[in-house]
Amino acid sequence: MNDNKLPIHVGIIMDGNGRWAKKRGLSRSIGHKMGAKNLKKLLKHIYKRNIKIVSIYAFSIENFKRDKKEVEYLMDLSIKFFTNELKTFMKEKIKVLFSGRKDNLRVDVINAMNELEENTKNNTKGILNICFNYSGQKEIVDAIKKIAMKINNNEITIDDINEDLVSENMYQVLPPLDFVIRTSGELRTSNFMIWESSYAEYYFPNTLFPDFNEKEFDIAIEEFQKRNRRFGGIINENENN
Repeated sequence: MNDNKLPIHVGIIMDGNGRWAKKRGLSRSIGHKMGAKNLKKLLKHIYKRNIKIVSIYAFSIENFKRDKKEVEYLMDLSIKFFTNELKTFMKEKIKVLFSGRKDNLRVDVINAMNELEENTKNNTKGILNICFNYSGQKEIVDAIKKIAMKINNNEITIDDINEDLVSENMYQVLPPLDFVIRTSGELRTSNFMIWESSYAEYYFPNTLFPDFNEKEFDIAIEEFQKRNRRFGGIINENENN
């Protein structure tokens, strides 16, 4: 496959685990388990494709509105993933970051997150940004609060506020998203990294996340490579030739 014009930063909204299970007469928990299993294989493939940064929507703040039993299962599953995959991330030299708020999270979940971040902080081959207990709107609110505090402390003035300053005060300082994939056929962004994805290309396959395998990802990348990114400007008609 042609690796020209690869995205640097890919976002994945991992949707459809519950529907995958329902179609098979299984519990939603089994769907989440299969989604986590697929994520492990998919990440390995993505980094082999020389894509440097992946952001995944693992758990939104709104997900706490789900059935308590399902939420508890997701927390337990997340701890297992964070703990069991540490060896893989170290072997593959992947740095893991977490974006989101830590309030409302169990102490054991926070401890597992902190341990994974600490142990992988010096890895340099790739980055995995896990959006956990996350909301894109709240991320922007939290960035505004940070900036307001700096103004209050006389570190900056209001005239210093621009797009770069806002970006520097988001949860993570990463390149903007180039490509966002939302599985399951839903045509919405669901509050995922709305600042960072301002000029991202979007792709909405009908495939439910547990079935979104390496081949499906490669098809998505081929679609990305066909697109002409404009960034608000006028593209040269000859660029496709």
